[in-house]
Amino acid sequence: MNAMTDNRLILVCDDEPHLREMVAEYLSERGYGILEAASASDMKSLLESKTPDLIVLDINMPGTDGLTALRELRSSSEIPVIMLTAASEVIDRVIGLEMGADDYVGKPVDLRELEARIKATLRRQNLVHAEIEQKDKVRGTVVFGPCRLDLDGARLFDKGGDEIPLTAMEFSLLRVFVENRGRVLNRDQLLEQAHDKGWEPFDRSIDLRISRLRRKIENNPTKPETIRTVRGIGYVFD
Repeated sequence: MNAMTDNRLILVCDDEPHLREMVAEYLSERGYGILEAASASDMKSLLESKTPDLIVLDINMPGTDGLTALRELRSSSEIPVIMLTAASEVIDRVIGLEMGADDYVGKPVDLRELEARIKATLRRQNLVHAEIEQKDKVRGTVVFGPCRLDLDGARLFDKGGDEIPLTAMEFSLLRVFVENRGRVLNRDQLLEQAHDKGWEPFDRSIDLRISRLRRKIENNPTKPETIRTVRGIGYVFD
């Protein structure tokens, strides 16, 4: 079992028992948890009590077909879905992707390809979640020493609630520090991420800008505790 499969739950929905069991056995041997559904209604019932990390969903099923099941699923869930389609179902593949499927695999199923596509889809999902978490971290108000930075309004306030004037570049630098809390950044990284159009290699004006910021946010600018210098490397916001 590896980091990609650890605790990952896959729901396999297909009306063909042999194919469903073959896929379930193959993925189970590779460390995935498995749920099986023989129809869209079975899948719906399972989803009432379980939340899989990904669904492998056949398009061509009796009763409620895979595309209809996908449309119903997308009305309330963003669980990644890989569709199983016959080689002749090109239109269904396009429709499935337009309706929110994340990928598709043709039948007859190549199990190695299916596993590779599952891993790729889960990686993309991880990146999306990480991006959302990062955005959540940089919303609202952040404490900088005795000050508070309003990220949405681009305003800095002292401990008494009075606004401290900020230049656009100063706000950009503070935002970069928030996005990289605990990470040491060198001068080039700070200037690049702050989108300073006047940036040039080996530009040390960042030191002056940090000094000005410290006078605004530190209790004692000569002994900074909020934006610290890491000798020989750069700066870090703790």
